[in-house]
Amino acid sequence: MSDAFILGIESSCDETAAAVVRSGEEVISNVVHSQIATHQPFGGVVPELASREHLRAIVPVVREALEDAGQSYQTIDALAVTKGPGLAGSLLVGLSYAKALAYALQKPLLAVNHLEGHIHAVLLEERQNGNHDLQFPVLALVVSGGHTHLFLAEKKDAGWIYHDVGHTRDDAAGEAFDKVAKLLELGYPGGPIIDFLAPHGNPEAVKFPFTQIKHRDRNPQNRYSAEERRVDFSYSGIKTAVLRYVETHEMCASIEQRRKALKDIAHPSREDVFAACDRQTLDLVASFQHAIVNDLAGKTLAAAQEHSAATLLVSGGVAANSELRRVFERRAAEQGLPVYFPSRKLSTDNAAMIAAAAYPRFLARDFADSELSTDAGLRLR
Repeated sequence: MSDAFILGIESSCDETAAAVVRSGEEVISNVVHSQIATHQPFGGVVPELASREHLRAIVPVVREALEDAGQSYQTIDALAVTKGPGLAGSLLVGLSYAKALAYALQKPLLAVNHLEGHIHAVLLEERQNGNHDLQFPVLALVVSGGHTHLFLAEKKDAGWIYHDVGHTRDDAAGEAFDKVAKLLELGYPGGPIIDFLAPHGNPEAVKFPFTQIKHRDRNPQNRYSAEERRVDFSYSGIKTAVLRYVETHEMCASIEQRRKALKDIAHPSREDVFAACDRQTLDLVASFQHAIVNDLAGKTLAAAQEHSAATLLVSGGVAANSELRRVFERRAAEQGLPVYFPSRKLSTDNAAMIAAAAYPRFLARDFADSELSTDAGLRLR
């Protein structure tokens, strides 16, 4: 079959993105318009503002992606768009534009699950590196600001089928990073700044034990298949634990001092934030990150062992975290389990992963019809 150039469009949260990918394995262009400056004053994503920013950015971002790829609206073979999960208003902007464009161009439209996109971010780069033969079953951890999911994946025809074997019961890991950074007046987004500050603190200074989640599948009277045995996560408790630590160790004054110091700087750098942190804050940040990373790694690798996974994929925005990568690489190697990450550029939301995930559907001619609509709570199967 000749090459297929797919234009991907992603707008599930706060990044307006478009990309052109050749046959699911080569990124020709990848454009991401970030909304960090819009949401920074609020310390998190404001859904209504995100939707408005997508409306402003979607047309120029798509045009730029086509120009960078040396393609035109007429020369692409298909369009791919995120159907869900995500913020309803944000999803609607990308999907409405993609549907209109596909109709006007008379090109096929492919609907993609955002979570599968993150998994294909890893596969895309592995194919670019010449690695076309992953061993199955594959266990995939998708961990970001909005998601913490574990999927056991098997190959079926040209695509994959997924079994949800674990997910967060409350907050996503990335959300916990953002909320703790907001509490400590470290800036937004919280993940990158905490990743930068943590090596300067003592990760053993504060102990953050995690609650052991009980499952009915642990009852010896119940018999469940491998796909039904679960390993779930919970990150609301650690946010509360950080807040209690701040209160009991009288850190409010130093946090207010940091807020005032950074407020006087137009665009504070990571170095500015570091200079405004005392030893107690650095130790707290290091301990917080250490606890989250080890909880993610411990539960994921336990699930890999329980489900006899042959390959581990770790993707999503939190997969860009330096300590997380080191811990997963070391502990997976101890189990003899190959682990793959996307590059940091493809860890966060982007449209190249959407176009790559759409390619198997393009081969199967699994095209969306005119009734396609968004699904903010879409599950991956």
